Amino acid sequence: MRLNINILRRITPRWVVFFIDICICLISLILAYYLRFNFSIPSREVDKLPIVVITVLSFRALSFYIGKTYAGMVRHTGTKDVIRIFITLLISSASLIFANLIYLHFYDKYLIPTSIIIIDFFITTFTLSFSRLFLKNIFLEFNTATRKESNNVLIYGSSDLALITKKTVDRDSKSNYRVVGFIDHHTKMKGSKIDGVRVYHLKNLKKILDEKKVSVVIISEKGMSINRKNYVIETCLNRDVEIKTIPYVSSLISDSFSLNQLKNIRIEDLLERPEIKMDKDGIRKSLLNKTILITGAAGSIGSELVRQVIKFLPKKILLLDIAESPLYDIELEVREHFKFNDIEIIIGDIRNKNFIDSVFIEYKPDFVYHAAAYKHVPMMENHPNQAINTNIKGTKILAEASLKYKSQKFVMISTDKAVNPTNVMGASKRIAEILVQALSKNSETKFVTTRFGNVLGSNGSVIPRFRKQIETGGPVTVTDPEITRYFMTIPEACQLVLEAGNMGEGGEVFIFDMGKPVKIIHLAKKMISLSGLKPGKDIQINITGLRPGEKLYEELLANKENTLPTYHSQIMIAKLKEYDINKILPEINILIEKAETNDKFNIVKKMKEIVPEFISKNSVYEILDIN
Repeated sequence: MRLNINILRRITPRWVVFFIDICICLISLILAYYLRFNFSIPSREVDKLPIVVITVLSFRALSFYIGKTYAGMVRHTGTKDVIRIFITLLISSASLIFANLIYLHFYDKYLIPTSIIIIDFFITTFTLSFSRLFLKNIFLEFNTATRKESNNVLIYGSSDLALITKKTVDRDSKSNYRVVGFIDHHTKMKGSKIDGVRVYHLKNLKKILDEKKVSVVIISEKGMSINRKNYVIETCLNRDVEIKTIPYVSSLISDSFSLNQLKNIRIEDLLERPEIKMDKDGIRKSLLNKTILITGAAGSIGSELVRQVIKFLPKKILLLDIAESPLYDIELEVREHFKFNDIEIIIGDIRNKNFIDSVFIEYKPDFVYHAAAYKHVPMMENHPNQAINTNIKGTKILAEASLKYKSQKFVMISTDKAVNPTNVMGASKRIAEILVQALSKNSETKFVTTRFGNVLGSNGSVIPRFRKQIETGGPVTVTDPEITRYFMTIPEACQLVLEAGNMGEGGEVFIFDMGKPVKIIHLAKKMISLSGLKPGKDIQINITGLRPGEKLYEELLANKENTLPTYHSQIMIAKLKEYDINKILPEINILIEKAETNDKFNIVKKMKEIVPEFISKNSVYEILDIN
């Protein structure tokens, strides 16, 4: 029968611990006398013993009360508790020696021999510490022995965090976890033991998982290489082993954490890449004491840009968005979490020229990061006029205001869907790219475009949708078993935006190294497995067919034939056709006028004239591509 923690607390309240400690002090004192006088205490010392006992125990009791040595839970005794006992007894013994000197001054003799005080100090310190650690081990052994059908746990790592993790597992009486080993990639740790448990080498992971019948692997190492992490996770998933990771901040601030703070591995952890190296000094020089305007500041990309820009100490950040509630949320985060108050919340529409002019007149932004856009492919396929008004007209209004009011730099966030577009959304972003690139010629304002693929966890992206479908029991819907996409985390994307924006001299379309493409169906299966469920059994995967305008494979133009390198290995410059602003601007204005009519086919036809490579797929507009 498992030991009940609440019963234990009622049986051993603090005053009982206090009383036991005083009894130990009494026994230690008598033992000190016996040791000092070779087990034959002189009669003169025996006569003084009652008053000595009262004096010593009074000093000990007072020091215990002040030091609160009795307040800690014995079953959780750790290094800090032993140190507290040592310091408390040291101060108490020093006080006894001082009191002994006072007694000597008045009575010309010692009340207690100094040697007794010293011997008693060492005996009491050892006995109190040992008794607590002994009782702690008894509790852990009893608690472990009563755990039936325990889940065997393997901890990845061999650092202090790994030890803290083991201790957390050991002392949690409500869990049925039992640590059976540590796993580590360092050869020198192989065969050694941590807190009595063996350390195994990473190359033996598969063997250990099978032999030890491991149910859970807890990753306690921070800064783990991406390849090593992926190997551990993939190996565990293939054996239906649950994977968890420790709460980083909690584990460092305190000596411990509770098991309910363990976090599940997310799909983002599998897709992340090595840390991006930024020219932080260069970016800081550019943004320091500058006024920064971020459009779409309440969105996933815009809000992360706000968080990133704050680090470079701008004079003021203007957060512009049409979405009221999300804008309020990011305002609270910036003020309360980042303690940054030099912000201005601006609710408004980038499609309103007079409004945008008023913003530029009032605040005179030095840098503009333009993240506001419609990006949902099927919706824009059904509403091309809205794609034109927001993605093209809105960009045009902002870009012209930046030019008119002499902003230093204008950085537009584009998408890989602008490459050989097959849908209205991608084509609208390509036209916006053309406009921004054309405006850069002979301009004091430096116009720069950044282009990247899907962003993990962004609003409307596939991962939040899959996560919600899994939470509701499925099915998980995938449009096509062959569909692939490039992925990048939101912080990664924003770091590269800042880096590219800093290096841009005007007119460039920067594209980012998105890594390897990922099959969406494989992504879905991994997300189901990471949730502790089995694809096809616990959660079904349904193939729904490609949506309007959707294509199987996205393109980045990321090869040497159509890109130029930069000093940053993950950023390239696309070699694209250049446009004359005097020729392209009238065409764009005509397109914007057509958007007012809401004649979908007429609007899309004009878009195809501006962007000849725009070939519709899985769309009603395919008829326009027939010669």
